[in-house]
Amino acid sequence: MYVMLQTLDEHKPTWQDRLSTPGMVIRPKSDETYEIIYNVDKTETWDMYAPALDKFLAPYNNSFQAEKNNECTPDQYFLQEDSGDVKNNPKRSCQFNRTILEECSGINDRHYGYQESKPCIIIKLNRVIGMLPGINGQAPFVTCGPKKYKVGKDQWKEDSDKIGEMVYFPPNGTFNLMYYPYYGKKAQVNYSQPLVAVKFLNITTNEDVNIECRINANNIPVGSERDKFAGRVSFKLRINTN
Repeated sequence: MYVMLQTLDEHKPTWQDRLSTPGMVIRPKSDETYEIIYNVDKTETWDMYAPALDKFLAPYNNSFQAEKNNECTPDQYFLQEDSGDVKNNPKRSCQFNRTILEECSGINDRHYGYQESKPCIIIKLNRVIGMLPGINGQAPFVTCGPKKYKVGKDQWKEDSDKIGEMVYFPPNGTFNLMYYPYYGKKAQVNYSQPLVAVKFLNITTNEDVNIECRINANNIPVGSERDKFAGRVSFKLRINTN
């Protein structure tokens, strides 16, 4: 057993059961149901979302990122290969500054739009060691739209008339290539996952709106219907005004 342990690399798993389609998650989330429901006129129903997002985004503060991470060249992979038997560890990481999220950064609007029925949702793609999520320089990007849901035995519905206009930060909802590949928690201790924020500008109020956000990439397959988090995330958003 001792001899076998000496052959293991503590910075990188020997074998990886890597998913072909990584999962996606959102912030904030109140529980595992992925429902964000609040009343604009009742501050106590939405004022917990801002502190949750503040806590989540604290490691992305520009000053912290400047201290820990590198300014990298956009639109290309940040490859850091080992030199033969010499391990290139710890590996450096690229800055993802909170200000990239603009209107959803919480800097100029500390309520992230919740107080004016224009909430921000922040999306991240799960970490996968060694993943290069795009070929020919095409970066992956996020799109959000209505989620189809069952209303009868053979009947489906979607809330396309309720979702309204959305705006993404960074523009086009892009995960820049410079944040890939990820080399693992021990090898890349300061790694900051890239984020995408979507702001709903005029979503229908006083009704449930079922939303699905997806990752789009030319080398990441569409997730299976059996795994609702593979390459996508679904949630319900309801903003009450009475």
